[in-house]
Amino acid sequence: MAIELTDELIQLERAAWAEQQDNRLTVNTAAAVQAAVTAHAQATGQSRYEVETALKRRVRHPEG
Repeated sequence: MAIELTDELIQLERAAWAEQQDNRLTVNTAAAVQAAVTAHAQATGQSRYEVETALKRRVRHPEG
């Protein structure tokens, strides 16, 4: 089963990844991503771990 990701999740992770690359990731940004991932996983019946992994792969390695 493919992991479904929303545009909101992708946007949040992109913002967090940009902050992390600039060495300025805040607790608030990281917490927002984690809360959104958890809520999405619960709402869709998917594994939180698998949602987070797919999200990071999509944002950090879009070519693969």
